Amino acid sequence: MSANTEIKPFRIDVPQADLDDLHRRLDDTRWPDEIPGVGWDYGVPVDYVKKLADYWRTGYDWRAWEAKLNQYPQFTTEIDGQNIHFLHVRSTHENALPLILTHGWPGSVVEYLNVIEPLTNPADGKQAFHLVIPSLPGFGFSGPTKERGWNRYRTAKAWAELMRRLGYDRYGAVGNDGGSMVSPEVGRVDPEHVVGVHVTQIYSFPSGDPAEFEKITPEEQEGLKVLQWFYENKMSFNILHSQQPQTLSYAIFDSPVGLLGWNSQLFGDDPDIDADFVLTNTMLYWLTGTATSATRFYYEDAKAEAPKEPTTVPLGLTMFAGDFVSMRTFAERDHKNITHWNSYDRGGHYAAHIVPDALSTDLRTFYGGLR
Repeated sequence: MSANTEIKPFRIDVPQADLDDLHRRLDDTRWPDEIPGVGWDYGVPVDYVKKLADYWRTGYDWRAWEAKLNQYPQFTTEIDGQNIHFLHVRSTHENALPLILTHGWPGSVVEYLNVIEPLTNPADGKQAFHLVIPSLPGFGFSGPTKERGWNRYRTAKAWAELMRRLGYDRYGAVGNDGGSMVSPEVGRVDPEHVVGVHVTQIYSFPSGDPAEFEKITPEEQEGLKVLQWFYENKMSFNILHSQQPQTLSYAIFDSPVGLLGWNSQLFGDDPDIDADFVLTNTMLYWLTGTATSATRFYYEDAKAEAPKEPTTVPLGLTMFAGDFVSMRTFAERDHKNITHWNSYDRGGHYAAHIVPDALSTDLRTFYGGLR
């Protein structure tokens, strides 16, 4: 780790010139053609992006969201040669358990804004938490990355160092999307300090072993069907990010509508996702120039050598309706200490934003059982 361990206060203050440039680019958008009546069959529809872009240009208030983010203490520090940005919100409650919450792509720290208050300031004597919410290396105000190798494993080591630097010797790791890949690795690299890991997806897939398939349940059979559909219809972003992120970069780094359309793949078909959430997440990529470095995370991860042994720190999963279906038969091959397995009939992929009450309750249930 770098010898420079200083933690510096940080405040978002985007120059007006950057917002003016964004508005000019939105005004000058060259829109693609589209076959009438195809909906989402060919990808994100033009009408969907046009509606969002019009709101972005004429109704969306970045300054209001900048102020909302700046309500919370933010900091930067250098770890392993990389700038790391994070929110650090401490609870006033005694014996609050520290948690480090990790987002994924195309999300950001904005994913977790709605759970900050219920987790740090609960009513009726419920379990409270101190929250550390970092921007992934290469994402938002942590980026861009400047060298190879920032995959989930290197990130996990950086998170363990961040928590050590903040003085936390006992903490939990929480994740969604890419954060659900990083957080179990935090437990792996720092098991003497991580009390437990909670995720909203466990990305364990069939190994091809016939003995595994003999054990799968009817629910897991349905999960395999969902996985197959996703692979056949919506996996293109993952493949492109993993193979040629630089080729994609010219479209999403130079054009705000290009970035909005690309990032909307995993926002747009969820009816519970509001326009401000989509645009604020997108803004954190646009304003920081991290559209490219964020996609490199996939490339680095695809090239990384994965540990062969399963994780052993207590692991909790909560699935939300409309999201990836985790399959326990495969999960137990990769994680030997699953102590919590729950599901909700609502929520979607961005549960912390859409159903913060449900996620907060589940975090308390999981970590309450480990204390």
